[in-house]
Amino acid sequence: MHPDIHLQLHHLDAAELRRAAADSLPRTPVRFRLGWALVALGLRLAVPAAPATARRVTLAV
Repeated sequence: MHPDIHLQLHHLDAAELRRAAADSLPRTPVRFRLGWALVALGLRLAVPAAPATARRVTLAV
């Protein structure tokens, strides 16, 4: 393939990828942040709380 044609095809592909990436960005950052806040809240609710006192582990020698 001729280098000039190859370069032109590369530029076209890069422009198409940039356009697709710009379309996939979140349009409302508030919705994006709210979604992650809900994920964090769900993870906090899903993980059991640590006990108030630490347990002592004894090793048998």
